[in-house]
Amino acid sequence: MNPIRLLLVDDDPLVRAGLSFMLGGADDLEIVGEGADGSEVEALVDRTHPDVVLMDIRMPTVDGLVATERLRGREEAPQVIVLTTFHADEQVLRALRAGAAGFVLKDTPPAEILHAVRRVAAGDPVLSPAVTRQLMEQAAGAGPDTRRAGARTRVAALNDREREVAVAVGRGCSNAEIAAGLFMSVATVKTHVSRILAKLSLNNRVQIALLTYDAGLLDNDADDR
Repeated sequence: MNPIRLLLVDDDPLVRAGLSFMLGGADDLEIVGEGADGSEVEALVDRTHPDVVLMDIRMPTVDGLVATERLRGREEAPQVIVLTTFHADEQVLRALRAGAAGFVLKDTPPAEILHAVRRVAAGDPVLSPAVTRQLMEQAAGAGPDTRRAGARTRVAALNDREREVAVAVGRGCSNAEIAAGLFMSVATVKTHVSRILAKLSLNNRVQIALLTYDAGLLDNDADDR
């Protein structure tokens, strides 16, 4: 199996050096490049073809939010994990809406960062439903009524089965858990998830979770907050 190709982007050279040292020894991971600002990301991606970009959200010229939006708007874009110092932050939420697959704190232990990279490379998000709710509640954005109305209009494009799968994704269920709960095969779940992403023009499961939350489809989970 080919190693996961990782691109590091952070304006602090000490942070980049630390990440490179901590992650570079993994047998299944190859650090293919480093960048110091979001303005460098697209050129670096074209040159190094990473599977995952580990990107600081705060950089002086072009921040990680803008870089993520630009990158995820491209065809065959790599996955993005945002590096941040705050759990609940407006910029983190905006990066997730733009297509980032999750975020990790800068003080996260190296083993957990490596686990996050592996998960994202495999197509799994690194964001729990509880953290999603925390972000939604604490970060600023559009008014809740406007956001909910827009989300419900988009969700209306799904058929009943797709809606059930979308809600299960929003609750953080794996494909196997969704299959067991809805009495279908894992392959069928994957097909439904792919159709949901295509119908709603979304990039990943994190965006499905955010949309189901916006639409109020997870309101019955309030006791888990």
